[in-house]
Amino acid sequence: MGSTRSIELLPGTLDLLILQTLAGGPEHGYGIAQRLKLLSDDVLQVGESSLYPALQRLLLRGWAKADWAASENNRRARYYTLTAAGRKRLAAERSEFDRLILAIHKILNAT
Repeated sequence: MGSTRSIELLPGTLDLLILQTLAGGPEHGYGIAQRLKLLSDDVLQVGESSLYPALQRLLLRGWAKADWAASENNRRARYYTLTAAGRKRLAAERSEFDRLILAIHKILNAT
């Protein structure tokens, strides 16, 4: 098994990951956190203190919208949905992130 040490994300990366998660359809906060944890093989464990401010940023920027609805266990939950502006931002952010990762790999693999 890998280390259980927390990994710090680069600034803006959490927003990118949330946008990508919402590209799959509407989801509530807890569901977003669980999906990130699952897809990252438990490497990314996003707490409420990081998740909800990030969701608020996305709402304020118009990249996501939120509506109240009943959750799977019939509780009231706020479901977040990607907007058209959010889809456009996701595409731009992914492109920039891919360039950054490629540059980091080049440096790390230089002899």
